[in-house]
Amino acid sequence: MTERIINILIQSFPKILVPGLLKTIPLTALAFSIGFCIAVVVALIQFAEIPVLRQVCRFYIWVIRGTPLLVQLFVIFYGLPRVGILIDPFPCAVIVFAVNEGAYAAETIRGALESVPHGQIEAGYCVGMSWVQIMYRIVLPQALRTAFPTLGNELISMVKDTSLAANITVTEMFMTTQRINSVYYEPLALYLEVGFIYLMFSTVLTKLQSLGEKRLASYGKR
Repeated sequence: MTERIINILIQSFPKILVPGLLKTIPLTALAFSIGFCIAVVVALIQFAEIPVLRQVCRFYIWVIRGTPLLVQLFVIFYGLPRVGILIDPFPCAVIVFAVNEGAYAAETIRGALESVPHGQIEAGYCVGMSWVQIMYRIVLPQALRTAFPTLGNELISMVKDTSLAANITVTEMFMTTQRINSVYYEPLALYLEVGFIYLMFSTVLTKLQSLGEKRLASYGKR
């Protein structure tokens, strides 16, 4: 570790961190929020076994889970302009990450919905609740509590996956690191540094996930 490398790391740290706070975190938050909404709808459609729509949801999950995220980014960003549809890099990344997350989270939530005892649904009908009321008041709260740890892991994974957005010119942390490296050409030091910043973000989310699990556990005992 020479003095030159140390100076490069000190100078580059804020240059990498700022895009992380202004691009990586907002990209993750927006994509995960939209993806979560998609997942809930898709999971409920499958749980209710709605004809036609259930098959559409299964096809959507099959395609998204069966193709690489990077390919999906390229198809939307580089492919759609061929048919006249232009999307800016950041919104494109949000859309692709949200659609991708929706497919994975839908299966997580569907499994959690199916883990709720069917007797509770029947009890809801017995007291005069509609299907929507039963889902909203009885089934979904329990299912989301069960799915919370897995969804937390998917959120942490998405933070790291946002580095793929550099391939469609989103100036997040990884692309910023690549640009800095093209000036100083210290790939080992700089990529270790950006890896450390990703680790910092993931550690914070892990701590928040742990606190959330404890909160849900204590709530469930009341």
